[in-house]
Amino acid sequence: MSLSWSRTTRAIAVTATALSVLTACGGGGGGGGGDSAGKPSGPVTITFWGWAKGSKDVVEAFNASHKNIQVKFEEIPSGTAGGYAKISNAVKAGNAPDLVSIEYSSLPEFVSSGALQDIGGEFTEQDRAKLLPQAVQLTTLGGKSWAVPFDAAPQAFYYRKDLFTKYQVAVPTTWDEFKSAAEKVKKADAKARIATFFPDDPTTFEAMAWQADAQWFKAENDTWKIDTTDPATTKVAAYWQGLLDADLVHKNASFSPEWTGSLKNGTTIGYLGASWGAGVLKGTLPEQSGKWAVAPMPNWNGTPASGMLGGTSFAVTKGSAKKAAAVEFAEWMSTTEAGVKARIASGTSSAFPAATALRPVAKQVFDASYYGGQDIYALFEASGASIAPGWAWGPTTGTTNTAIKDRFGTMTAGGPGITDAIKAGHDATVAELTKRGLKVEG
Repeated sequence: MSLSWSRTTRAIAVTATALSVLTACGGGGGGGGGDSAGKPSGPVTITFWGWAKGSKDVVEAFNASHKNIQVKFEEIPSGTAGGYAKISNAVKAGNAPDLVSIEYSSLPEFVSSGALQDIGGEFTEQDRAKLLPQAVQLTTLGGKSWAVPFDAAPQAFYYRKDLFTKYQVAVPTTWDEFKSAAEKVKKADAKARIATFFPDDPTTFEAMAWQADAQWFKAENDTWKIDTTDPATTKVAAYWQGLLDADLVHKNASFSPEWTGSLKNGTTIGYLGASWGAGVLKGTLPEQSGKWAVAPMPNWNGTPASGMLGGTSFAVTKGSAKKAAAVEFAEWMSTTEAGVKARIASGTSSAFPAATALRPVAKQVFDASYYGGQDIYALFEASGASIAPGWAWGPTTGTTNTAIKDRFGTMTAGGPGITDAIKAGHDATVAELTKRGLKVEG
């Protein structure tokens, strides 16, 4: 089964139309031309910033197999944990790297601010044909190509199958069943919880809203319509507020020592993540090999559904004079068997490639013994095919998410909750769009 993105094509096309307006405000993404007219003719050294698992291994493999291009890699925090701020500050200061990792959700904001270069002359139609067309559309904004897509990120539920068996808890397929399972887990072990709410990571909540058919951003003609109070979002917010109020889930920062510690000692027995999470757990908890399994995300009405949590692309910053070399490296990472093998063979990455032809390669290289030999890539394919249509990203993701994150971090029992945080994100978004001179309703 191939990833069925056709259902989301309409929303993506609408977003692209609106991006043609906002790029006019933010700049066309010009910058150093350097070697951009063609393939590099001599030894070139480029710099690359990213955080995805296996990046260091990919860089080493590329450097070992290429003489004309060498890559200097710097690992930075994930985008929402400070990576995007670091990239933005470097671009403003004129000392940005040549190539950066940017998730699909944040790409429109970097484009609108004029931080990136159009790579259409290097990332050709023939090159794009190797990748999922809709993934290419996510990086084609305002009629220009801004990044090389790397992966897709359908949601998935990871769970400790040994503890689910011990506590006699069935793996939930719906959110009603998830709540019941959460109650059984807490009853079986007063310290244990089925999962964690991440107050530092609005993108996880946004993926939940996406899964429920929410549509926060709509672009119509030259106007952005913002709605974070639609029925789907309201339902998801109320559901998670109920879990928090009943103390049925932990509340810890994502990938924090507290969260990792709770996984290690068995007081957190599930993780609501995405396809890339399989590698994260394997790399973080190697001693728990054979104890974890993967299931589709619980859904609302019995029909499989998923949102998209993350998804990486590679973009060239506006000041780079080595565009062709940077794009060649990005394409090697995303579209070659050697690039995918190097990343996944590291043992820490479970990337689900946008290059559909390379998914069998990813499946073959990933050591699934950690998950008892389960065919997790077949599950990712099915989950990807169930991604809900209609969601589109706006041009102020950083502003939106910072406002939500700040409020998530101050939530207390009986005080302001999830709905208040989402409202803060809405208000901050409208204010920022207005400040930029864009038309907005909401």
